[in-house]
Amino acid sequence: MLNMKCPCGNERDFSSCCEIIHHDLSKAETAEKLMRARYTAFVLGNIDFLYHTFHPTTRRYQTKKEIESWAKQNKWMQLEILNSTYSTVEFKAYYLDQHFDVQVHHEKSKFKQVQHIWYYAEGMLIN
Repeated sequence: MLNMKCPCGNERDFSSCCEIIHHDLSKAETAEKLMRARYTAFVLGNIDFLYHTFHPTTRRYQTKKEIESWAKQNKWMQLEILNSTYSTVEFKAYYLDQHFDVQVHHEKSKFKQVQHIWYYAEGMLIN
């Protein structure tokens, strides 16, 4: 993956962008950086990262198997950040479903910090 453009949409290489956050969650200094790293984890199938970035109070409602199924049954194409505040990120994630139809996952996500670490808390789908 050396010199691969980061899937999150930044113009940097993966190794100098989301890969750093995948190895050290504290490097996600903002909610948006965590959102971008989570999207990249979906693209790459980094299920452990996705699971461990759910807020501790909601993590028990997630299963790695369900996360993996959602990540791998789709081909993730592009992330578009529409709006970002201190603790929310509105985005569109474009993907091909199992029938090769283009789909858009439009969500406003809320993030919470615990001891200077950002976590995904919840999301509201937008149609």
